Amino acid sequence: MSSIKKNFVWSSILTVAGYLFPLITFPYVTRVLGVEGLGNYQFAYSTIEYFCIFAMLGMGAIGIREVAKEKGDREKLSQTFSSLVIINLITTFLAIIVLLALTFIIPSFISHSKMLYIGMARILCNTLLIEWLFKGLEDFRFITIRAILVRCVYVASVFLFVKDENDFVIYFLLSTLAVVVNSFINLVYSKRFVDFSFRNLNLQQYIKPFIILGAYRILTAMYTSFNVIYLGSQCGDVEVGYYGTATRLYTLIMSVFTAFTGVMMPRMSSLLAEGKTDDFKNMTVKSIDCLLLFCLPLIVLFEVYTPQIIRIIAGIGYDGAVLPMRIVVPLMLVIGYEQIIIIQMLMPLKKDNAILINSCVGAGVGLLLNIILVPILASVGSAIVWCGSEVTVLVIAQYFVTKYTGYKLPIKKIMFSILAYMPSIAVCCLLNRLLSNWIALFVGCVFVCIYSFIIEYNLLKNKILQANVLPIISRAQKIWLSK
Repeated sequence: MSSIKKNFVWSSILTVAGYLFPLITFPYVTRVLGVEGLGNYQFAYSTIEYFCIFAMLGMGAIGIREVAKEKGDREKLSQTFSSLVIINLITTFLAIIVLLALTFIIPSFISHSKMLYIGMARILCNTLLIEWLFKGLEDFRFITIRAILVRCVYVASVFLFVKDENDFVIYFLLSTLAVVVNSFINLVYSKRFVDFSFRNLNLQQYIKPFIILGAYRILTAMYTSFNVIYLGSQCGDVEVGYYGTATRLYTLIMSVFTAFTGVMMPRMSSLLAEGKTDDFKNMTVKSIDCLLLFCLPLIVLFEVYTPQIIRIIAGIGYDGAVLPMRIVVPLMLVIGYEQIIIIQMLMPLKKDNAILINSCVGAGVGLLLNIILVPILASVGSAIVWCGSEVTVLVIAQYFVTKYTGYKLPIKKIMFSILAYMPSIAVCCLLNRLLSNWIALFVGCVFVCIYSFIIEYNLLKNKILQANVLPIISRAQKIWLSK
């Protein structure tokens, strides 16, 4: 197995575990806490996540990029690591001070102050997590095993300590402790690769891209994390509970493809540094094939069977999450393509200014739509805001990618793939009418899996699928003939 495949497997396990373990507890928590209790948790969680973005700024992308360049030289790597950590700690303490001040000023922050105080520890430990170091070193095996072990303890703790609708603070505390433990383990393990020192620092080199890419993350969060904060302040915790339920499962599923782009970024940076532009373009084509193979079957299933899926995941009382979920599901395709052209192309090309402009426009659209739609449509409005912002970002990002690389949106390929899946939507809708809810969901899942394989392999000629299935077929034929 190639290193990319190994890294992708480990990264996929890591990223999915980050969402899957909470998903294991999610059906239990939604029933114990109820919509309002879940909304309380989701508001505090989204607020802390937004301040984590302020604290981290562009550290994720910059850290991976710079560590990937210096990973063969311990001295240079230690110098880079120390410089980045110091910059990150400065912005972290600034973010904590701002949040502390706001807990005495903003009414919705005051009412959630207990959880926000706990969350300040999460902000600090999120900085000390230094996941970017291990991703840059492509050591996905360690962080995956560590994360799974900690998550197992976290899941057991949730079932043990979260008992009624008033335990949303305990639920939040447990999620924070998971980050604290992970960061401690990472700091200890990092000593194998780097030595932290205040000597020979080179802060100036990293400050500009750190701020620019950080601004990109902050502005991007205007239509993700900020959506939840604004929705909570305008419409209350119940609507936050609906929106959080609608987006939780989507986030889990999309995390698998995010793992793929996270693995590809350091590899794409290396290809550019080595001047291998043809390999760079081939990787992009493979990424598109992977996206279409991954997203289109899931979009079909989630659009048709959303009520059943919501009922399985969240239980009774979350019908308000059905329409928001149907609105955000197509974002799998939009955001997946965005990640390819921004994370795998613009970031390795170091087109940081283009990324900043892109995010500014997307955030502006998101802010405007929030003001117009959320007070009227509540959680449905938040879902529309997210979609509108992401489509805007995709269009502008594609403009810059075409400008700098000549790569154009493969619109014919994407449209042909979408049209190929249309008959499966009709069949699933028919199954939904003819069969009971749960039988329709099961039969629909089996049908879409088979349909997707046949269409992708024979009609769409998906290179990713063919490259991995053909060797298996050949081996099976050899075994059969040998008998």
